[in-house]
Amino acid sequence: MISNASSPYRKKTFTLHNVASDLRRGSPPQGLSVTELMETVNGVSKMSIAHEIVVNQDFHMEEMALSPDSLESKIKETMHNAFWDHLREQLAATPPDYTYALQLLKEIKEILLSLLLPRQSRLKSQIEEVMDMELLKQEADHGALDVSHLSTYILSMMTMLCAPIRDEEVQKLESISDPVQLLREIFHVLGLMKMDMVNFTIQSIRPHLQEHSIQYERAKFQELLQRMPNFLDHTTKWLSQAAAEVMTPPPAPYDSPDQITSSPADETMKDNSIISPSMVLNQGYMNLLHWDSDNEEFPETVMMDRTRLQEIQCQLNQLTILASVLLVANSYCGPKLLSSPQFVDKLKQIIKVLLEGNQSRLDEALLSISDQVLQEIQQALVDLNLPALSKDNVASLSGQIHSVAKEDNCVRSIIDQRIRLFLKCCLIRGVQPSLRELPGGITPIEEELAEMGQRFACLIHHNQQVFGPYYAGILKKVLFSPQESEASMDST
Repeated sequence: MISNASSPYRKKTFTLHNVASDLRRGSPPQGLSVTELMETVNGVSKMSIAHEIVVNQDFHMEEMALSPDSLESKIKETMHNAFWDHLREQLAATPPDYTYALQLLKEIKEILLSLLLPRQSRLKSQIEEVMDMELLKQEADHGALDVSHLSTYILSMMTMLCAPIRDEEVQKLESISDPVQLLREIFHVLGLMKMDMVNFTIQSIRPHLQEHSIQYERAKFQELLQRMPNFLDHTTKWLSQAAAEVMTPPPAPYDSPDQITSSPADETMKDNSIISPSMVLNQGYMNLLHWDSDNEEFPETVMMDRTRLQEIQCQLNQLTILASVLLVANSYCGPKLLSSPQFVDKLKQIIKVLLEGNQSRLDEALLSISDQVLQEIQQALVDLNLPALSKDNVASLSGQIHSVAKEDNCVRSIIDQRIRLFLKCCLIRGVQPSLRELPGGITPIEEELAEMGQRFACLIHHNQQVFGPYYAGILKKVLFSPQESEASMDST
């Protein structure tokens, strides 16, 4: 299973999308049988997992952490306790009943074999010999099955096969004298070891997948298209809307990144009548960062990155509030405080902490932020022997910080536009060149912007490499007349 619980391997994990649900909410697979639909979902699942391994360095598998009070947790615990209690009763009977014990030993044997590497053929033969289920069943039928001896052997195999991180847990098993409790703990630790092997495999195949992921994902997507020819409908709508926006751009007081020359390969708009596919595609990618998921279907080609894009959108919103509050506060700080990187950084950390997890309660968060910011400014002024803020300034600063909660707030709108401008420049010119020309107001969050810009640009670059041929076909139809399309084909 995949969860967000803590792991000895990674600090965080990434939860895969419910692929079947996304398919149902997307273009309906007309004419597909149940078998074909299941094959389709299976294909998407494989493509999603491969994509996660490549683009998410934190991706790994781990046990699902259930809430102790949840119904699922209570049912699971009840059923497990029932199994182990029944096993205890069977082993204590006269003569002993080994029905459950044999089932358990069979599962343990399968797990041990799954932990072996291909070259460990000798150990495989040994396990097959010692845990020969036919032989064990015969021993059980004659009342001669030695569960304690088998447990000792299993422990020796676990000691040999476990990752160093499991050494302590395996050693603790040796002190358990109760045979049923020992089997229960063995089974639990083996489950962890099996997950360790899965994560080891993921780490091992990641370089190979990175080398071949573009061709693999494109091939899998092509298989989907063959089953569902309308599987690009939402992508076509998404790019058509982006093209319409580029063709009729709204007046803006700030430079558009499309006016920045990035490279000879990147066409720029010097004339409103010349629209390049790259401009439309970049506009489409930027539109994903303010997507109305309640009213618009996500494009099929970016479905696997939907959660990541939503996380970037959330991060963008949070950085907009952070930079807006800093800009408002700085106007009241005075030159001495503004020239102190330590003071500015302290304010930034306070705002970030109070914003964390409070996006849905922004009004509340900004109330706390304004109080804390005012307190820090007043204390810093006292420390520098400078006059404190007047009552009017205190009220004005507090009111301006509170007003940042409104989406149409002037400061917030400007900061939002400048951060989006930066992200678009990252797509066109790269992250480092974009950082060298940050517009005013967002320089205090340069470090956070660099991390977000790198994350966004890498995600989009991979998507463009995989789905570029599909985008080219759609944009050719959207941007050019049939005659122009034929002419472009003739010239290639």
